Amino acid sequence: MEIELLEKDDEKMRLLIRGTDVPFINALRRIVIAQVPCMAIDEVVMIENSSVLQDEIIALRLGLIPLKTDLDSYNLPEECSCKSEFGCNLCRVSFTLDAEAKEETRTVYSEELISENPDITPISNRIPIVKLAKEQKLKLEAYARLGRGKNHAKWQPVSMCTYKYFPKIEIHKQCDACGKCVEICPRRVLTNVGREIEIRDLMSCTLCQDCMDICPKNPPAIEVSWKGDTFIFEIESTGVLPPKRIMKEAVKILDEQLKEFISQVKVKKSEKA
Repeated sequence: MEIELLEKDDEKMRLLIRGTDVPFINALRRIVIAQVPCMAIDEVVMIENSSVLQDEIIALRLGLIPLKTDLDSYNLPEECSCKSEFGCNLCRVSFTLDAEAKEETRTVYSEELISENPDITPISNRIPIVKLAKEQKLKLEAYARLGRGKNHAKWQPVSMCTYKYFPKIEIHKQCDACGKCVEICPRRVLTNVGREIEIRDLMSCTLCQDCMDICPKNPPAIEVSWKGDTFIFEIESTGVLPPKRIMKEAVKILDEQLKEFISQVKVKKSEKA
């Protein structure tokens, strides 16, 4: 397998992966979404709430606020040595919020969530939680824990994780450069240069094959297909973890699952023998 980094920044990463197949790539995608752990508010204790929103709605909003995550300092609750349903400082982070609208209506934002750990905070200070009218109050304590996306969407570390086949475009000799394929392409993959059609941005091709359908030639003078063992893999982090760390954790989890699967197969074989 060959992996080439196409693009990377603080939020997104795009890879070109050669020499693999759909089951492997899809397993990696599912692990990124459902099994890479991240931090999210899981329990809320309401002390005072005179806003128009019910306690449960506010708790849900708090749970969906992405939190910066430190995987090296915290344990998953089920793996923590404390074995407590209340958690400890190795598997839980507490937040407090004390907001009041005194003279006029105001919005309570995520920046007002005070964390006991300055490294575990909302990824943005301007995420609205609730709007308070004059003399309304909101006071609460919240507790964040590591979790996995398979249990709740608030623990998904990515807002997007996709893959697609690497496109392959061939322009045959019978092409008369009429330009219809250029005009219909939604991603501007093709361009008309003089009396020839050329590929401008192969990576952007979505394999829709609209260019083949509109070509007046029979058979079409352009052919769009894909390489069965080459994929473009792309992830977009919610901000809780860097994309590189998400991929490293996903690969580690996949490796552990494969080792467990192999050991179980060996056990079954030995039982039959």
